[in-house]
Amino acid sequence: MTSAAAHPDRSFPSLHGRPATGWLNDPNGIHFADGRWHVFFQYNPESARHNHITWGHVSSPDMLRWEEHPIALRPDPDGLDPAGCWSGVATVEDGVPTLVYSGVTLDYDRSRVVIARRGADADEWLRQEEVAAPFPSTEGVTAVRDPFLFELDGRRWGIQGAGLADGRGAILLYDTTDLGAWRELGVLLYGDDPVADQLPPSNIWECPQLVRVGDDWVLMVSLWRQDDLTGVGYLVGDLAIDADTGHPSFTPRSHGLIEDNPSFYAPQAVQVDGRVLLWGWARETSGIDGVRGRTLEDSDAVGWTGSLTFPREVVVDGDVARLVPARELVGLRGEPVVGDELPDRAWVELSGAGEASLVLTDGEARQVIWQGVIGVGSSVTLLIDASMIEVFPQGARSDTLRAYPEGAEKYRIEAGEGVGVSAWDLRV
Repeated sequence: MTSAAAHPDRSFPSLHGRPATGWLNDPNGIHFADGRWHVFFQYNPESARHNHITWGHVSSPDMLRWEEHPIALRPDPDGLDPAGCWSGVATVEDGVPTLVYSGVTLDYDRSRVVIARRGADADEWLRQEEVAAPFPSTEGVTAVRDPFLFELDGRRWGIQGAGLADGRGAILLYDTTDLGAWRELGVLLYGDDPVADQLPPSNIWECPQLVRVGDDWVLMVSLWRQDDLTGVGYLVGDLAIDADTGHPSFTPRSHGLIEDNPSFYAPQAVQVDGRVLLWGWARETSGIDGVRGRTLEDSDAVGWTGSLTFPREVVVDGDVARLVPARELVGLRGEPVVGDELPDRAWVELSGAGEASLVLTDGEARQVIWQGVIGVGSSVTLLIDASMIEVFPQGARSDTLRAYPEGAEKYRIEAGEGVGVSAWDLRV
């Protein structure tokens, strides 16, 4: 991948495993195969705008060092996905990595599930000739996308995010025993469920992720409302086979936002070795609370937009779901940083008790990127990679923030007397 020194834009997040140019949005198809983590993503290599969406592909043996692969999927004007290869997941079936995604027609809301299997060449992906799931027949569905797979009681099931004619979001349920021919089972959950209805309002539940964390099940949904991306909600609850139908039934008992800021959206979770890993899409921001942002024209000028987050782990404390840094990331820590001025890539640990801030300053102008209060016995971890700032307060909700250093500007920690500060540079 492109190193920080090699990229002409100082704000490029070189440790996050994205191509040097082009538009990037949702992470897709995450899986582990042949000793490597494979992460795909919505990608337009031709410009920094959302258009002609393909699947980009990177892989890593350790989630630290990323290698770029050729584009995995491109829209086929005469095939099942003429208007774009949109979000989906991966599975390994009979030893063959397999991608399961939304093939988009000219009407963006009317996608269908398409299957592509890895060929003899590890970078070759061969589409199945028939759709696995057409646009659903469930009454009232006006939009559907973003298939996800999960296992329950030894069987594989599928879900998709949907929007209904009455303005509600919903999750559609499928029997995916035959991956190439999904069987529609109706609605798993409606947006006006008494617990789900407490999430911010949305017209479509996008990118549903249904994963088991310990004894709990967590359903995450990205909240789309009239062309606005309004956040990522979660529901913690119980998933079991209904005795009457023989189908999975999800009963939520708590709700919340997994993050609450305009940059974080469309995460993808993957269950492996008893834990749940997650990557999100970090959008560029146009300026929030006095922090300089980036416009579409700014992104055009530098030739790229969007990043994946660092990998995270999903944890549940009581009825609250939250995200913590993946344990592997400690491998990025380099030499200790002396003083409160930080390099463009840094790992910061704050502890003790008191107020602290991360600022971007040239000695005169000052942008406050993050500020918080650290409680007694608590801590905050900040991971900085140029324009990407990921904040993990102990026992509290994480934040994905954006800032764009330029000229003589440097990141600095401003901390009260009771706050201890430790920092390291980040490198591969």
